[in-house]
Amino acid sequence: QVRLVESGGGSVQAGGSLRLSCAASGLTYSRYCMGWFRQFPGKDREGVAAIGSDGSTSYADSVKGRFTISQDNAKNNLYLQMNSLQPGDTAKYFCAADILVCSGLFFKVPVFGQGTQVTVSS
Repeated sequence: QVRLVESGGGSVQAGGSLRLSCAASGLTYSRYCMGWFRQFPGKDREGVAAIGSDGSTSYADSVKGRFTISQDNAKNNLYLQMNSLQPGDTAKYFCAADILVCSGLFFKVPVFGQGTQVTVSS
């Protein structure tokens, strides 16, 4: 069973940085995608950044050049470095994994963690 636990959220002023972490367990598969999604109040989750089993990365246009997704060599931990944060980045951020069908920011059957709140003040 896949389990994802996020940490690292918090409050920061505009222009600041935060690093989100996701501890993954149960990913005993040869091919899967991992990524970060975020959810604004009253909206559906949207893909922010993703990394494929081949190490390829994808980013939403709104975060390109500001956010960087990475994972450790053992692929047990996923990270999202967020720089130049803006109030519009305020959302709940979720770690996600998909072991079935995924391409870029598209995850067909994602498993999500419980989420971590990121709040950016102006």
